[in-house]
Amino acid sequence: METPTNEKFRDSIATVNEEGKRAWVYPKKPSGKFYEYRKWVSYGLLIFLFAAPFIKINGNQFLLFNVLERRFNVFGAPFWPQDFHLFVISMIIGVIFITFFTVAFGRLFCGWVCPQTIFMEMVFRRIEYWIEGDRGKQIRLDKQPWNSEKIRKRVTKWIIFFIISFLIANVFLAYLIGSDNLIQYIFIDGPFKHISTLISLLIFTAVFYFVFAWFREQVCIIACPYGRLQGVLLDSKSIVVAYDYKRGEKEAGRAKFKKNEDRPSTGKGDCIDCFQCVHVCPTGIDIRNGTQLECVNCTACIDACDHMMESVHLPKGLIRYASEENIAKKVKFEFTPRLKGYSAVLTILTGVLIGMLFLRNDVEANILRLPGQLYERKENNIISNVYTYKLVNKTTDDIEDVHFKLLSHKGKIELVTHKNFMVPKQGLAEGTLFIEVNASVLSGDKDKVKIGVYSNDELIETTTTAFLGPRSYK
Repeated sequence: METPTNEKFRDSIATVNEEGKRAWVYPKKPSGKFYEYRKWVSYGLLIFLFAAPFIKINGNQFLLFNVLERRFNVFGAPFWPQDFHLFVISMIIGVIFITFFTVAFGRLFCGWVCPQTIFMEMVFRRIEYWIEGDRGKQIRLDKQPWNSEKIRKRVTKWIIFFIISFLIANVFLAYLIGSDNLIQYIFIDGPFKHISTLISLLIFTAVFYFVFAWFREQVCIIACPYGRLQGVLLDSKSIVVAYDYKRGEKEAGRAKFKKNEDRPSTGKGDCIDCFQCVHVCPTGIDIRNGTQLECVNCTACIDACDHMMESVHLPKGLIRYASEENIAKKVKFEFTPRLKGYSAVLTILTGVLIGMLFLRNDVEANILRLPGQLYERKENNIISNVYTYKLVNKTTDDIEDVHFKLLSHKGKIELVTHKNFMVPKQGLAEGTLFIEVNASVLSGDKDKVKIGVYSNDELIETTTTAFLGPRSYK
């Protein structure tokens, strides 16, 4: 079935032309109230992004995601692989929150908070405006032959883009290996002493340069799964950047503005067909076609439309934050049962996470029987089992004078190499120990024994393990 003329935009994305080739987007430089708000939000987030790996709290990096060494810091608090359950529940909360937020407010995150959008629109695009000019100048520059002006502008832009991509790559690497290691490897030892780090840095630089110099809005349209996800999350009650077609079209549809025309009497809509909302869009769509996959709710079209409405003395808000129901039926936003359900689940999971964080132990103890070893019978009916232990110190202080005591049975614990020991801050201690118990107190051939971990005679953690004994003493 042939697509109606006014629906042909749905046959392909805005950045692909009829021949299936890339349609390069030249958005006009935005200005207006929302753009100013976005700039403040973006610059605040950029400062946070660049500063976070270099901020220390109690000697810990503020944010660290060292996957290779399995060390993680979140807001200065260290987390270990043993805290993986906390990571899982945090991710579930994140997914539900994004779902809840999208159902209520559409793709607002993409336009205001997403690092891709912030870097593209508030850093790289602004540099492009500074070097090449606004939309019209960029189009003319792209079409003109490679003369001295074009070479100078393009090479200057590419060099600056590469430098910024290199800086972003450094910050990204600081999140992964730690800012102290990054400074040590790159600026003190020199990058050629740490070739693997240098190669990683160059790979990240190339990726960021490719994304911001060429791939651009395609990340939001093609690569990002969130854009696809919004299609199944939005409904007619979701607040999105929307065009008021009731007011914009009216009976006679949109039409160009004519000075001294009595527009209301003609039945023409308030949309003057100036295409400013299209020219300013960073993903190249026409918002008047309705909610579309490519729209990232950046509000550039709102500012452009409000400016034009002001210029022709018509009310602002032809394009605004609104739901489909609000435009069609003037229905106000309501907290729907769907949103209430998401809120309830989100509240419960957040409460669980907070409780788990408060109950999180400062020390993680694991004591396991040595594989392949049976029990040993000693004098006076003493049964001995050999174990390996691992203690993880999650705190920022050394834990001194650590030793073990048997809590569930009468017996003793003997360390192989030393009596008491120390667990370094954010480190671990490993070793071997023997547990000796009189056979008469065993209830079977495999008992569960409880062990206490003490520091300076203060119980700091408990754990359990299996103890093997002779079957005849059940």
